[in-house]
Amino acid sequence: MQLQLAPVFFTFSLGTKTHYYGRTLLHGGAKYRPTGRGFVVFHAKFADNYRLYSRSHFVKGIELMTLLIVYQIFGNAYRSGLSYLLITTPMWFMVGTWLYAPFLFNPSGFEWQKIVDDWTDWNKWISIRGGIGVPSEKSWESWWEEEQEHLKYSGMRGIITEILLSLRFFIYQYGLVYHLNFTKSTKSFLVYGISWLVIFFILVVLKTVSVGRRKFSADFQLVFRLMKGLVFVTFVSILVTMIALAHMSLQDIVVCILAFMPTGWGMLQIAQALKPVVCRAGFWESVKTLARGYEVFMGLLLFTPVAFLAWFPFVSEFQTRMLFNQAFSRGLQISRILGGQRKGRSSRNKE
Repeated sequence: MQLQLAPVFFTFSLGTKTHYYGRTLLHGGAKYRPTGRGFVVFHAKFADNYRLYSRSHFVKGIELMTLLIVYQIFGNAYRSGLSYLLITTPMWFMVGTWLYAPFLFNPSGFEWQKIVDDWTDWNKWISIRGGIGVPSEKSWESWWEEEQEHLKYSGMRGIITEILLSLRFFIYQYGLVYHLNFTKSTKSFLVYGISWLVIFFILVVLKTVSVGRRKFSADFQLVFRLMKGLVFVTFVSILVTMIALAHMSLQDIVVCILAFMPTGWGMLQIAQALKPVVCRAGFWESVKTLARGYEVFMGLLLFTPVAFLAWFPFVSEFQTRMLFNQAFSRGLQISRILGGQRKGRSSRNKE
């Protein structure tokens, strides 16, 4: 039972129930949600898994992983005790389960050809613009809009609760900016204010790139590429200046990422809760661009380890033996060989 990863499945299904129970209590709109109890023998694409489990598991897993990394960096006083292992080990297990369980239980999830096809499908899905009549299976934009439908029917109490819960990301930022090497000697509120200036500068840059993509990407590709190159050079120059003058270390850079990334996500959650206000202010397209960037980042974070493991054939063999019995595994191997022979014959016939 342990070899078939039963604790992984139980932990993952528990996360599904917890997420939708919490959403229903906050916003209402209860409806049937599949928890994955059925026996699946077909391969689910990466984009399909992402659509199903992004908000219920992946986002929460990345947030918990961020907290564990911060604890690992600054929790020196607690690492020597047994309590440190007893606390962090189950949490890391939960993080790994919530992030990668769908891929462990996905048949043929570590076959290289499937990985290539999934990556092509993911890029197509994330880049297609949504609109009327475009289903969520075809466009990230349509799926993203559907994920916010529960906020349309939520009352004022649910909206306020959503905003209050999103403020926790700003608390992360407030705590981390005072743990940089060049800010440890001061507790001035000016440091927190400067961190917000940095965030707004990044948002302005993203807004500029978004406007440039709409105006120049089609007719003036050279101008748009020069704009992106200028933004990249400016960012590198600022980073080098901070390292040289403020003596930033590699740990400081990591801490800044851990502080600013959750803050941007918190701003996204608040903007989605206040969508009518944001639309009237004319910032909804900017919010959409920022959200797409976060989705791409999360997709890369999830896809990279799976693609790396797919390089090793024994991983796919182990997964097949874990999911299915010996007779079915042998039949699946034979079907792969026959499928490869058919592809070879068809390619020779075309030649």
